[in-house]
Amino acid sequence: MTFIHKKRLLTTILLLVWVLVSFGPSFFARDLSVTVWGWPLYFWMAAQGSILLFICIVVVYAWLMNRWEAQETAAGRPIAEG
Repeated sequence: MTFIHKKRLLTTILLLVWVLVSFGPSFFARDLSVTVWGWPLYFWMAAQGSILLFICIVVVYAWLMNRWEAQETAAGRPIAEG
């Protein structure tokens, strides 16, 4: 698999994870009648959990891209921009 294909696949997977975690709790967690510090659980999941997951997605993307770019550079292949 080429670098461009790996990059596009990683981006697609991470975007799907982001969409599922950002919008999933909003639709399905209203059934949870649990209250956390005076706020409904679904509100906390949407507000806090989405932000934490987004930070994790950015870290995973940066780590994998640095690793793959180092492998491409070590193999002597130019890294295409874009």
